[in-house]
Amino acid sequence: MTPQAKLIFTSSLILGTTITISSNHWITAWAGLEINTLAILPLIAKSHHPRAIEAATKYFLTQATASALLLFSAMMNAWHTGQWDITQLTHPTACLILTSALAMKLGLAPFHFWFPEVLQGSPLTTALLLSTLMKFPPMTLLFMTSPSLNPTLLTYMAILSTALGGWMGLNQTQIRKILAFSSISHLGWMAIIVSYHPKLTLLNFYLYSLITATVFLTLNTIKTSKLSTLMTTWTKTPALSTMLLLTLLSLAGLPPFTGFLPKWLIIQELTKQSMAPAATMISLLSLLSLFFYLRLAYCATITLPPHTTNHMKQWHASKPTSSAIAILTTTSTMLLPISPLILTTI
Repeated sequence: MTPQAKLIFTSSLILGTTITISSNHWITAWAGLEINTLAILPLIAKSHHPRAIEAATKYFLTQATASALLLFSAMMNAWHTGQWDITQLTHPTACLILTSALAMKLGLAPFHFWFPEVLQGSPLTTALLLSTLMKFPPMTLLFMTSPSLNPTLLTYMAILSTALGGWMGLNQTQIRKILAFSSISHLGWMAIIVSYHPKLTLLNFYLYSLITATVFLTLNTIKTSKLSTLMTTWTKTPALSTMLLLTLLSLAGLPPFTGFLPKWLIIQELTKQSMAPAATMISLLSLLSLFFYLRLAYCATITLPPHTTNHMKQWHASKPTSSAIAILTTTSTMLLPISPLILTTI
């Protein structure tokens, strides 16, 4: 792909995201989502591999369906209430259709099946965009419409997401699929709290995006996409592998890392809302995803070659680690001590 084409597609991504997050009208929000979808498709399919083409086709079909549902719910609400304003969504059927449309856009269970397949067929940098930037516009729509949505339905979908994200990630050997199921699991934490404390959902999303960006950029630097090649990285880049270990533990939500902060706040808020059983269940289900984070961390740092796993030998050429990874790793692991400062902003 030429630099000019890449620049056009990246600019379109930023434009589509900006249009959606700054709009009050359903039509402009829908237009921004469509620009986003069309801009990311060439970035998914740029390798011309059959799996990449398949991933782009699956992504297009699911996003087009979700956009159609979103437009349908907006039109139904406008038909009954005369309002096209995003925050004035009051018709119950329109709210239900919108919930399913946003769940499909985000990859929230039970509309999650497309996400691991699309991520597996994409390059690591595009997979990073799909996991973070592409989820920002639907997340802002969820934030804006949160007072209208059904909290019970969102709670059930959230618990299902956390359960499926944990269970389905246990048996995976491809790192992109593991990170896709990790994303589905994290979306459960965001969805369960959105009706009660929407700002916590956004905080969780920001911190999740920060930590996931660190993991993807690190994997892109060491050119690793499956567990068997991850086992050989310690001998080449021990410092980077150590940083990957700490970032994965932060992504798992273990104290004293940054990833513990949103989980702690969400459990606290759920307990205040007399939802202790839901908080207990979602906390226990997140232990499933802890297993595969520990497995990734174990492969990256503790397993040393020579070993018997079949893998392709890689060149020993070590390229310098970018300063972006250094900054991201620091923020991904060390923000917990300044949590009082973060709490004043939400």
